[in-house]
Amino acid sequence: MANVIRGLDDAALRDRVAQATALYFLDWSHPVSGMARERSAGDFGYDVAETVCTGGTGFGLLAQIVAVERGWRPRREVLDRLERILGFLETADRFHGVYPHFLNGTTGRVLPFMVGDDGGDLVETAFLMLGLLGAAAYFREEPSLGTRIQTLFDAVEWTAHLREDGAVMWHRHPDRAWTPKSLPIRGWNEAFPVFVLGTGSLSHPLPTSSYHQSWAMAPAFRNGQTYGGMVLPLGLDWGGPLFLSQYPFLGIDPRGLRDAYADYGEQARIHALINRYHCLQNPHGWKGYGATLWGLTASDDPTGYVAHSPTEDTGVITPTAALGSFPFAPHEAMPVLRHLHDDLGAQIWGEAGFVDAFSPSHDWTAESRLAVDQAPIVIGLENYRSGLIWRLVSARPEIRRGLGALGFTAPYLTTGTAPEPPCPEPQQPLEMPPPTMSDQAMRPLPL
Repeated sequence: MANVIRGLDDAALRDRVAQATALYFLDWSHPVSGMARERSAGDFGYDVAETVCTGGTGFGLLAQIVAVERGWRPRREVLDRLERILGFLETADRFHGVYPHFLNGTTGRVLPFMVGDDGGDLVETAFLMLGLLGAAAYFREEPSLGTRIQTLFDAVEWTAHLREDGAVMWHRHPDRAWTPKSLPIRGWNEAFPVFVLGTGSLSHPLPTSSYHQSWAMAPAFRNGQTYGGMVLPLGLDWGGPLFLSQYPFLGIDPRGLRDAYADYGEQARIHALINRYHCLQNPHGWKGYGATLWGLTASDDPTGYVAHSPTEDTGVITPTAALGSFPFAPHEAMPVLRHLHDDLGAQIWGEAGFVDAFSPSHDWTAESRLAVDQAPIVIGLENYRSGLIWRLVSARPEIRRGLGALGFTAPYLTTGTAPEPPCPEPQQPLEMPPPTMSDQAMRPLPL
């Protein structure tokens, strides 16, 4: 078991946190399917051990690429898990090639995300495909795996979720008509990769008109308001939860990425800084908020699960919010990382990194870790350090076709290579590697 090691320099501390957090996927993926489990704890009406998530698996694959690149785990180990995941996905429930949000990790059968939502989830499928495409780009020594990934991608019928009015729908079950729970994907949110991948598909491409005339025309798309002296280009009032501008850019490189509506590197940066500004202002007087403790996004909460944001602030801090902002606001995120680890580690640090969320005001700490919250920490820290995941995913032809067709420009779209990382650092081993995990080991570590 590893202890909290205080006094590490900044680079070593970032490495330590990323390596520990990656254990959620390296040691706690489902033993049969290799897929990422949705969460490690918490009673949300489903079997924690068997419920695996498609989007979290995609993010988790990107996190495992980081682990291989940094030498934290053998390349063969992650390749074997990728092969197991592909075998599972090839026989798991799909709806016109679109995977559901949840699957049973042993049987591959759909598990309802909520009542009436037991069909295809286009957004989670896009996240899954980002991870698979990134894996195909990284593990080039196994071309057969790349071929299988391409087959899964080509099987996604993005147009099966296209409504007659041009809106792209989040959920669909082929045996049912559209319902209010189908949800049109509109306005700035985490679903941005749907349009990039869908438009970049050669087999079932979305029309560009769905992006320009539906997604970008929603009232919640453009913002333009000023918060704390900063103009937010897109999104909800005060930006909404930080995952809205983080998930889209785990794989797609936002640096210099522009279209007719925004500069997306600026969108991600300003969104993070406005979230921080709210916490510094702390209008509700929550305990602990400040320059070393900020970050509101969707996570567990004493009341259940809440999309925390400046307009939905319950006093709960979610570590992935600030740590996932490292590529965009590193100087503001680093004090949070050090405070979380060095000062609060006794309460919130464990064998898969930080717990999902906590609240000093409510004297509450989540028992859980969630796949979609753990992976952005690993990916964000690596994209800040080296830009690795951005380079891999943004070089894929599906991404480049989609961005090009939608009218995006970026230096890497012109030159064919991604820009250099903002702050390259030499690889540094940890002073003490974190432990491996078991199903019984999701517990805090001693100081």
